[in-house]
Amino acid sequence: MSRPGAFAFPAMLAGSTALAFGGWLVREADVGPVDAAFWRLSLAVLPLMLIARLVRQPMPPLSRSLLLPAALAGLFFAIDLALWHLGLVRTTLANATLIPNAASFLLPLYGFVATRTRPTPRMWSAMALAAAGTLLLLGTSFELSARHFAGDLLCIGAAIFYTGYLIVIDRMRGQVAAVPTLILASSFGALALFAFAQAGPGPFWPTDWRPVVALAFTSQVLGQGLIVYAVGHLKPLVVGLTLLVQPAIAAAIGVVRFGEVLGPTVIIGGVLVLSALVLVRLPARRAS
Repeated sequence: MSRPGAFAFPAMLAGSTALAFGGWLVREADVGPVDAAFWRLSLAVLPLMLIARLVRQPMPPLSRSLLLPAALAGLFFAIDLALWHLGLVRTTLANATLIPNAASFLLPLYGFVATRTRPTPRMWSAMALAAAGTLLLLGTSFELSARHFAGDLLCIGAAIFYTGYLIVIDRMRGQVAAVPTLILASSFGALALFAFAQAGPGPFWPTDWRPVVALAFTSQVLGQGLIVYAVGHLKPLVVGLTLLVQPAIAAAIGVVRFGEVLGPTVIIGGVLVLSALVLVRLPARRAS
């Protein structure tokens, strides 16, 4: 009989890999970028409900104290996805994956402000690395194409709202299990994205459902489902390093599928960003 968590690391690796294909699937979809975000969330809600039932995490009573933060988390998540999807069709897959992750230092910065503690020298070093790496990525993309620069800025905006989403989700996790929390955020996010999609570019209804269905299952159901399972069994170091496979895989997809070229400056910027993520995200990640 296998011990509990024996498959946690393969699950974590598979979940991170699945998330890395999100940008490619958005580009393959024959709907607008914001519409693709709507289908990603809405098509995932029912499978997530089935997963919650299988793992015995029932939905809690929908009290006002729960619905308000859930709605806020969904709104932040919707804006994050809308900006990210708009950005990733205007920049490279490498930048669209690296830049939102680079801004994750905003979350521990919020923690310092909320707890009134000072950043350690290690944290200052990590934030400096993230800033330097982001500037290299932005500077290179602006030199190559103003269109890439606009996409990079949209990705930075997405990172800010994703940070807000993580803060709200962190507070919700004190009273709600992981899968029901994801169901609530996905449901409210889909409602917000439906409104955004009506004003966004591109068609709403897909003629080829395969990319949006694959996006929902890889990014929301498979990716998030496997990661939710794995983080309860792995050490923070393993979780953090495994999550960093996403930018590398996304960059490889960009080279193979879209012919994107990674120059030396982009590679150096990516290395700086990934180094910052190792320093910043590992200490802040909870073991539970």
